[in-house]
Amino acid sequence: MSTAAKLTFATCCVVSISIIAYVHYKQHYDREQLHLGVVRDIERQQRRKIENVYNLQQQLELTKQLQKSIEKQNEL
Repeated sequence: MSTAAKLTFATCCVVSISIIAYVHYKQHYDREQLHLGVVRDIERQQRRKIENVYNLQQQLELTKQLQKSIEKQNEL
């Protein structure tokens, strides 16, 4: 084989191996990003749940205060 043929063959092998390695790396990276998206969604849902519970408690407190003020007004 000539030197040019060997060089061409070696270049093709290196390029092919590089492409295969990149595709595997990209697949792994994409899977990690998808998993992080799921984790972020779960965290967001938990935060919303905590906020909703806090808002509900505030509403209950405001309702109690309103009922007390209405009772005071009715007494007068």
